[in-house]
Amino acid sequence: MRAIAHITAAFCLVASAAFAQGMPAQPGPENPAVKSMNNNNSSLPVAGANSFTQSEAVKQIEAKGYSGVSNLTKDTNGVWRGMAMKDGRNGPISVDYQGNVN
Repeated sequence: MRAIAHITAAFCLVASAAFAQGMPAQPGPENPAVKSMNNNNSSLPVAGANSFTQSEAVKQIEAKGYSGVSNLTKDTNGVWRGMAMKDGRNGPISVDYQGNVN
């Protein structure tokens, strides 16, 4: 009786492994790492490992109509933070790993 149980369990294990090989890969996340230059997907900076260089972060900020970017540093959450000017006013600016400029 034990032999039948072991054989049945082994058969189920082999059958499930064979079935899993035919399954397509799970799709990636719905939110890409970098959004388009025109739209933010968040109104606040999103924490995460940021691979933008400082000059790439400046380009993201300038693409949103800001100028005079200064004091840009990456914080412990991976968000680039600094100061920039837009519409004649200087204020805080940030760029997260997804390219959101806030």
